Amino acid sequence: SCLNACAGAREGPRPAPACDSHGPHLAAIRVTCTGSCRVSNKANDSAWVVEESYFNSALSLADKGSLPAGEHSFPFQFLLPATAPTSFEGPFGKIVHQVRATIDTPRFSKDHQCSRVFYILSPLNLNSIPDIEQPNVASTTKKFSYKLVKTGSVVLTASTDLRGYVVGQVLRLQADIENQSGKDTGPVVASLLQKVSYKARRWIYDVRTIAEVEGAGVKAWRRAQWQEQVLVPALPQSALPGCSLIHVDYYLQVSLKQPEAVVTLPVFIGNIAVNHVPLSPRPGPGLVVPSAPPQEEAEAVASGPHFFSDPVSLSTKSHSQQQQLHAALGSVPHGAPEPHPQDGSPAPHPLPPPLCISTGATVPYFAEGSGGPVPTSSTLILPPEYSSWGYPYEAPPSYEQSCGGVDPGLTPGS
Repeated sequence: SCLNACAGAREGPRPAPACDSHGPHLAAIRVTCTGSCRVSNKANDSAWVVEESYFNSALSLADKGSLPAGEHSFPFQFLLPATAPTSFEGPFGKIVHQVRATIDTPRFSKDHQCSRVFYILSPLNLNSIPDIEQPNVASTTKKFSYKLVKTGSVVLTASTDLRGYVVGQVLRLQADIENQSGKDTGPVVASLLQKVSYKARRWIYDVRTIAEVEGAGVKAWRRAQWQEQVLVPALPQSALPGCSLIHVDYYLQVSLKQPEAVVTLPVFIGNIAVNHVPLSPRPGPGLVVPSAPPQEEAEAVASGPHFFSDPVSLSTKSHSQQQQLHAALGSVPHGAPEPHPQDGSPAPHPLPPPLCISTGATVPYFAEGSGGPVPTSSTLILPPEYSSWGYPYEAPPSYEQSCGGVDPGLTPGS
């Protein structure tokens, strides 16, 4: 005999059908509903060293007796606490919510049981994060030597249009670079990073690159500006409120390869978009005050009008996300002009599915509907598989359409 339980929503009774062809004696039929977080010291290891519980409820659906042949249904319901954290699964731990049904049989008989995992999405309102409306800007100055006896410096300033984003929203980044030396810099690279912290016997950190964009370098004695865009894929929300053992952080790291200069901007991923306009615009070239290094003053003067002239626009050499979307969606070829509506209105942007829990090599992606988890095969966290979405019913936009046609002041659902 067997008993299956299913709990797929927060409220409403859900039947627990039981089938039995021999009518065995039973001691009881019980259903339990649990939610917990478990963390291990080793990747993909089921030997948990730390665990915390969020809820644990049990119901008895039948007392001692016997079940006649046929199918039987036992409705039940559990009230889930509002503080239950969002479901999560990673290499060193997971947050799991499940129901388990058990037929207790008399002594010396084998009990029958089964379980079903269900998923909770506890929406994170980005507007509840302190200072979410503050400008997201960081700057650094790196001094270095070249040609044995010469010295110079480079000023790297990075900014984003917002501090918080939802799935499917476009992250717009800008880097202003001032090369105060007679040597060309290396390429500029922007990386969207995910850092998951697991609290076991010691803190374990799992850092992954979600998307990476690389731009050209800056010529000697020049100022340059680089603007790019990243489409936020389906990702676990920041922080995982309600869980003290797993914490998720996101960062945008902008760096120069030569000389080595790095700035890091915190980024929040949530479920309810920011409805505030940033307090001040992103820094433009006018905020950078050029000044020649003292040891290079003679060379700066000899450079004439080209020294720290108007900033040039840097080109993008590669975009990891663009390559993946081109391969998966067959978007327009590289170099094609970005499409814009005739009336100048922003291009339509489909909304993401309401339940996008996570995606990645060891973190499966779940979409609303009958489709189950679809793990990816890459070591990077990839954009979601659009073919498994319940909607939109039309083909999703290309990368250029998504990034080029969305008004910075608009957010999904506005």
